[in-house]
Amino acid sequence: MLLLRNIECYDPNPCGKKDLLIAADKIEKIAPAGTLSDNPLIDTQYDCSGLSAFPGIIDQHVHILGAGGEQGFESRTKELDVSDLQSAGVTTVVGLLGADGTTRTLENLYAKAKALKAQNVTAYLYSGSYAVPPVTFTGNITRDLVLIDMVIGAGEIAVSDYRSSCPTLPELLRLASNTYLGGMLAKKAGVVHFHIGDGKEGLTPLKKILEQSDLPKEALVPTHTNRNPSLFQEAMGYCGSGGYIDLTAGETAGIAVPDAIHALQNNGIELSRVTVSSDAGGSIPGGGVAKNKALFDDLIACIRSGIRPTDAFRLATENVAKLLKLYPAKGTLQQGSDADILVMDEKYQIRMLFSRGKLVLQNGMNQ
Repeated sequence: MLLLRNIECYDPNPCGKKDLLIAADKIEKIAPAGTLSDNPLIDTQYDCSGLSAFPGIIDQHVHILGAGGEQGFESRTKELDVSDLQSAGVTTVVGLLGADGTTRTLENLYAKAKALKAQNVTAYLYSGSYAVPPVTFTGNITRDLVLIDMVIGAGEIAVSDYRSSCPTLPELLRLASNTYLGGMLAKKAGVVHFHIGDGKEGLTPLKKILEQSDLPKEALVPTHTNRNPSLFQEAMGYCGSGGYIDLTAGETAGIAVPDAIHALQNNGIELSRVTVSSDAGGSIPGGGVAKNKALFDDLIACIRSGIRPTDAFRLATENVAKLLKLYPAKGTLQQGSDADILVMDEKYQIRMLFSRGKLVLQNGMNQ
């Protein structure tokens, strides 16, 4: 067992100064500071005075295999290394395919996710790529959700983008319904993670799905919704009417995440339906590769812009865990939750990261 003494805890709500006990891969106990240190069964203790603990970050949109570049074979991006995730405070990841569902395969995606799991990262997958009908393991998205352990939804399905397969409304309805059914049968999220491009239709395809079906709004998750000002304005209205939206970290051409969160708050929109992801490993239009660190950096930028730490970190912890039906095992610091713990100092520099109870990153900490 391992004890973090005298640490300021956020679950992500502020909980005050606590002793936090880790046993194997779980949070065994959270108690008032100074009450657990005499336990003779504790193997290791850290004095965390002046430090804060948050849930480990959940990044729900990561090209863990790399992605197909937009300038030919030579622009293909590289596989992510586990250090890319851990240095950004990420303990849970959802891997996906993007535009390239040809040379990047679900089988390789699965193998990469298994490798990350062996390195103490909790990993899940979306079946599919940009195209409809989606590429799958079993030939059927419902079967994938039921039979493939790591699959929790479909994605990233492209709409409103010249790189999409131009799916019809009946095709999208069928995909969303089958995905949701698979989630029900397997007790998984069953969400469709939609890539929203710069196309003229914006979020209209998702609105039509909801208008012509009985699916709940949480079954559809549009991402990149801050990629341009017009789309973000539409996304604010969509979220304000009960829809869920995912913002992309590191955005420079559209609306930066801190600015987007301030705009949502100023318009009285509930942030519980808002998440942020990195798109790490994906190629950036105009050159470059998206990084996991952009997600962590944007959360800290939110705090420095005046957003409460609890509101900022909820965007990539509790909100994501609830949307993907991983809560309360993930996305929170509670007794019985997975010991995914991000420890930072007063300058929001990462000092330690625990992933499923393992200390995977340590900067300047002494026992």
